[in-house]
Formats: sequence, structure tokens, C-alpha cells
Amino acid sequence: MKEIIVKSFAKVNIGLQVRSKRDDNYHNIHTIFQQINLFDTLKITKTNKGVDFKSNVSWLNNDDSNLCIKAYKKISSICKIGGIKIDLIKKIPVYAGLGGGSSNAAAVLNGINKLYNLKFSSQYLELIGSGLGADVAFFINGGTQLGEGIGDQLTPIKRKFNQKLLIVFPNISIDTSWAYNEIKTFLDKSKNFVNFKDCLKKKEISFENFDNDFEKIIIPAYPEIGDLISVIREKKARLSSLSGTGSTVFGIFDDEATAKVAESAIPKEHKTLILDPIQFGA
Repeated sequence: MKEIIVKSFAKVNIGLQVRSKRDDNYHNIHTIFQQINLFDTLKITKTNKGVDFKSNVSWLNNDDSNLCIKAYKKISSICKIGGIKIDLIKKIPVYAGLGGGSSNAAAVLNGINKLYNLKFSSQYLELIGSGLGADVAFFINGGTQLGEGIGDQLTPIKRKFNQKLLIVFPNISIDTSWAYNEIKTFLDKSKNFVNFKDCLKKKEISFENFDNDFEKIIIPAYPEIGDLISVIREKKARLSSLSGTGSTVFGIFDDEATAKVAESAIPKEHKTLILDPIQFGA
């Protein structure tokens, strides 16, 4: 095998609790990661040595600031392999809370594993990925998973989601570091936390329990995001919320027809998509 084509899917967070700040300055979280059918495409080609990177966007550099390059260098420091060339076609927006960069890094790890027949287990790739970024481990297998710790402690959720997701992309970029710095004022050790995994065990999922703590700081700073969440809720969404630290807003609907009614109510300046969730290991 000389090259491989890999799809690099986005995610949304169905609920996100920030539970405490850690000694390493990261935060312990509790969330349900849900992969969605929006993806970047990577072509990974064998070369003699090193890594070369090209993309259809100008803001990704061919240097160590790039998670794709970091992923190659990490795995090549563990075992002896040749080089790779990465051609990335990006469709996942940046600074949107969809995990595009982390997903790309995981796609490189999975791609190299197959391209060079390394036979690394998914668990080992998750361990490698967790050293690259908080969400990278999730994207090794994707699907629906409970994420704890910094997002690297993962529990697969076997329950299938059959709902449709309306995704709205406001023309807003939200810096993750800023969001986590601001959330510290809301950390409360006495808070009664909801266990999201238990909510998924019920015959009828209580989506109203899946709050995103970052809405407390994002909506006051960006009121138009709060307006979008409200519009979606008014159109019979089972849940309307923010993904990660934003800025993407999503709604969960029982069927495509209801999702389309909600989509028609979104102001035209915002890009929208109706997407399916992706099951674990797909």
C-alpha cells in the first residue's frame, strides 16, 4: 500500500460539564462526544523520510504548530517508519467546537497505522493521541463515547442515536483558551452533577439534562448564539445547545422533516447542515 484516503469526522458535545481545574492547568470534564457526518479528507502517501503537508486552507502551516505533523513525529519517535505526504481537504470550520484539528491528528495516526501495517491497537493509538490533544483519543474510534478526565478517559456508548442533527455555523470564532479561563468563575465543587451516561440508559432519553456549562459565558459575550439556541428550541428540538466551547450551535430532532422546519427559521447569513450521527467504530 502506497497511499490511503482517510475521512476525518467532526463531533459535537451532547452536554459538557466542567468539573474542576487540575494541577496541570487542564480541566476535568464530563461530556458525551458524538461524531457527526461532516468530515475533512486526508490523502496520506508514503515517502522515503520526513513529513510534508499541503492543504486547501492558508492558515494551516507545514511546521510543528500543525497537529497532523505532530502526530507523524510522535508515532515516528515510537517506531521506525518512512515518511509521509499529507494532502488535506478541510471542510470542518476552525474555532467552532467541532474538534477538526484533533480529528485530523487522529486520522493521521490511524492512517499511518494502516499504511505501514504497524498493527497498533486502538487503545495504544488512543494513548498516543492523548499526548497530542485532549480530544484526539476520542477520534481514534469516534462514534458515541463518554469523555472524562481532560476528554481522554473514554467509555464507548453502544446505544444508537437515530435522531437528526441540525448544525448551525455562526460567523464567529471563539478561542478555547479564553473560554476555559472565563469558566473558572463558575466552578463550584458543591454543584450536583448529572451523570450523562445514566441519562442514556433510559428508554426515553432526557435530553433536557444535557447542559453545556460554557453557555454561561458564551451567550452573554455573544448574544446572537443565545438567539440561535432559542430559535432551535422553539422548533421542537429535543435539545439545542453549544458544541464544546463553540461557536457551533446544534439541535437534535426526532426526524428530518422537523429539523428542516427549524432550519428554515435560521437567519440566512448562517450556514446550516442537517446531518446524521455516526456510530462507534464506523
